[in-house]
Amino acid sequence: MSSIIQLLPDHVANQIAAGEVVQRPASVVKELLENAVDAGATDIKLILKDAGKSLVQVIDNGKGMSVTDARLCFERHATSKIRQAEDLFSLHTKGFRGEALASIAAIAHVEMKTKQDQEELGTHIVIEGSKFVSQEVAVLPKGTSFGVKNLFFNIPARRNFLKSDTVEYRHIVDEFQRLSLAHPKIYFTFFHNGSEMFNLPPSSLRQRIVAVFSGKTNEKLVPVTEETEIVNIQGFVCKPEFAKKNRGEQFFFVNDRFIKSGYLHHAVMAAYDGLLKDGAQPSYFIYLQVPPHTIDINIHPTKTEIKFDDESALYAILRASIKHSLGQFNVAPVLDFERDANLDTPYHYKDLEGATPTIQVDRSFNPFAEDSKPNKHFTNSNSSFRKAEPSANWESLYVGLKQDSEEIDTTIFENEAVTSSLFNTDEVEQKVNKTYQIHKKYIVNPIKSGMIIVDQQRAHQRILYEQFLTNITVHLASSQQLLFPLHLYFSIDEMQLIAELKPSLTNTGFVFEETYEDSVVISGLPVNVSESEASIVLEQLLSDLQNGIPESSFSQNDTIAKSMARSLAVKTGTYMTEKEQENLVNGLFACKDPNVSPFQKPTFITIRVEDLDKKFAL
Repeated sequence: MSSIIQLLPDHVANQIAAGEVVQRPASVVKELLENAVDAGATDIKLILKDAGKSLVQVIDNGKGMSVTDARLCFERHATSKIRQAEDLFSLHTKGFRGEALASIAAIAHVEMKTKQDQEELGTHIVIEGSKFVSQEVAVLPKGTSFGVKNLFFNIPARRNFLKSDTVEYRHIVDEFQRLSLAHPKIYFTFFHNGSEMFNLPPSSLRQRIVAVFSGKTNEKLVPVTEETEIVNIQGFVCKPEFAKKNRGEQFFFVNDRFIKSGYLHHAVMAAYDGLLKDGAQPSYFIYLQVPPHTIDINIHPTKTEIKFDDESALYAILRASIKHSLGQFNVAPVLDFERDANLDTPYHYKDLEGATPTIQVDRSFNPFAEDSKPNKHFTNSNSSFRKAEPSANWESLYVGLKQDSEEIDTTIFENEAVTSSLFNTDEVEQKVNKTYQIHKKYIVNPIKSGMIIVDQQRAHQRILYEQFLTNITVHLASSQQLLFPLHLYFSIDEMQLIAELKPSLTNTGFVFEETYEDSVVISGLPVNVSESEASIVLEQLLSDLQNGIPESSFSQNDTIAKSMARSLAVKTGTYMTEKEQENLVNGLFACKDPNVSPFQKPTFITIRVEDLDKKFAL
């Protein structure tokens, strides 16, 4: 039998590896930025076109590469980060596998320019789909420039699976924020389609966080500091009153590497126990420094998951340090809730010695003496020991009643005909309660053939969804003007999304008075949005839109209507009056499609009388 196992060509193996390493343009951005940091760069520029689909370029002023290294870096498993297996447990760099550049070169057009400081000339290499097109000597500045064009040009199926530019751009911003927060001493600049999105000069950690998100972030931050033999913790957590509905601003860094850890996140949530509303998520920026030999990074292609030697101790230390910071800065309430500040010792009495109080005793006082004169201490008119005054005879209370009764008998009342009803009581139909609420979740409404049971939350979602969609498309939305305009703060990338959605939001009833770089002033809201719900609705809307916006504008409007309907619909567990129940049922069956909610779940079920008869049949 002939042999059937073959060794795959390098370009095929690289394309297979690219499936794990390069999933979208954000993966390319992550790998190139990490390489720039590992090269010791102090100034890094990121340039994008069409959310990275057309161009991803990273320019740094690092140490550069020699002619041999420039050619060798595109080979599989070629790296300058490690030499032997033991180096995996003492990593001080971002990358170590040697797969990224080979994978990127296999699925894109790559142009690299690099030069070392001591060399006079640099190297210019062009690669297209793992094939070397050219390698030339060029006059270049110190550092390296990587240009990645036409991502997935030779894998059209992968390119078709990419999301819209807005979604892909959001993922790139996430990667950029993670690396820029991990290295506040590096100058980062970010350009997209010719516009400068971020300009982050070297700064302290607090200044970098404020620059990445917004100026309003500064007043939210509470510093966290703890040094132990196991871990050193630095960073910031946000005050509970600024908690959001989404988990966008939650960052863990271990040895300056961004990670995701549900276990450590639970420790943070445990520290906030009792301080947050239901469903609220706190923002935090936690930096952990641990010995490199106590962690294992090589467990996932994206390197965002880490194994710790002693997770339980890390959990306890992190929880305790955050809880201490929240209490130290008077964010969390003290344990003695009943403490009266008036009982605290005044400052000018703090060092004085207390004097012995003088006690006066009336030794002649005898409470059992019958004829003794009442003591002077109990002669007060308010004392309960004062002898009661003899009350008047009770019969005197009824003096004159006979005369009053005679007057009542002679009183003339209005004619009965005047106060009679205008309608015959027999003709008035008594109102029947037609709807009933069960467990503050379902509404039961009898019908001729049986009864229908309506899910109040899903039904209200359907009603609001059709209202918002009509307002957006027909432009007939009414809004309520606010007496005092709302000033809401958002991050820079959220403000860009609000600018794109402004026409649609205006059609739903929002009135934008002013728009700034990191905030908006709203002077009007949709009729069914209260002032306290405005920020919650917009945060939920931005979160839904960042997770996926379809290409067409109608689909975008559909997403807005769904998100607002979900935020504003009456929740399960809410008591509804009889009138509200009736309006909800009538509103549901006035919709174009009352059978399902906007998320394709049934809004009501029908139970016929025959079905009930079968249940009782023996």
